[in-house]
Amino acid sequence: MTSASPVTVSADDNAALLSLAIRLAAEAADIINAIRERGFRTDIKSDASPVTEADHASEHHILTGLRAACPAIPAIGEEEASVGIRINGGDAYWLVDPLDGTRGFASGGRDFTVNIGLVRHDRPVLGVVALPGYGLIYSGGQGLGAHRSDGPHTTRISTATPPPEGLRVLASSHHGDPELLDRWLAGRKVASIDRLSSSVKFMRVAEGEADFYPRFGPTMEWDTAAPQAILEAAGGAILDENGKPLRYGKPGRLNGSFYCTGGAS
Repeated sequence: MTSASPVTVSADDNAALLSLAIRLAAEAADIINAIRERGFRTDIKSDASPVTEADHASEHHILTGLRAACPAIPAIGEEEASVGIRINGGDAYWLVDPLDGTRGFASGGRDFTVNIGLVRHDRPVLGVVALPGYGLIYSGGQGLGAHRSDGPHTTRISTATPPPEGLRVLASSHHGDPELLDRWLAGRKVASIDRLSSSVKFMRVAEGEADFYPRFGPTMEWDTAAPQAILEAAGGAILDENGKPLRYGKPGRLNGSFYCTGGAS
C-alpha cells in the first residue's frame, strides 16, 4: 500500500503533524495485517529479539512518509537503528517503533502496536499508537487531548480514578518479575493484575481501563515516546524511579525502570 503524493507539513504545526502520523500509522497497520494474513518468516536480530518482514515493511512506509512530508524533522526508526544507522535527532525528532510486540505478533497474538512519537527538547509532545489486531488507533498530544478511533468513530479518552476495590494493575507478558512487582505494590490495595504485551498496556491506562503499570526491564525510547505523549494528554504520566517524567535523548536511547499511572493512581 502506498500513500498519496506527500503534502509538506510545517514542523511547528502539531495538529498537522499528528494527522500525518495517524495516517501513516493506519497505513502501516494495513501493511502489517496483509503480511500477517499471507504468512511470514521470523528472524532473530543481534540482540536476540525477533524481527519479521512486517517490522521492516511498516518502518519503511512510516519513515518514507515522515521524511517526505516533513524533512525538517529527523525520523529515527528501531530497525534502522538495529543495523547501525545513526541519526542525530537534534531538538526535535520522530521516534518510530514499527511493530511493538513482535514476539506476540509472530506467535499469532493480537496485542502488538505501531508507535509513532514526536519528541521536542527531551519530552514527547505527540504520539500515535495503532493496534492493527483490533482495528484501533490511539492519538494525542500537548494541547490536543487524547482520542481513540475505530475508523468511523473517534472518542476522547482520559484516565480514571482507581475504583474502591483497588488498583487495576498491568504487567508485562514477557518481562515480568513477580518479586519486584510485589515490592512496588506493597501497601497498595490491588483489585486485579493482568498481563499484556506491547504498548497496549499504556493505552489501557490512558482510556481509564487500568490504573498502574510498572516496567522493570529495559526498554528503548521508541517503545515509550508515542504512548507517553498519549497518556499525558489523557491525564496520566510515565515516571522514572525518582518520580520524574521520563525524558528522552539518553545514551543509547535506553530507558531505565519506570511506572505508568492514571489520573490519581
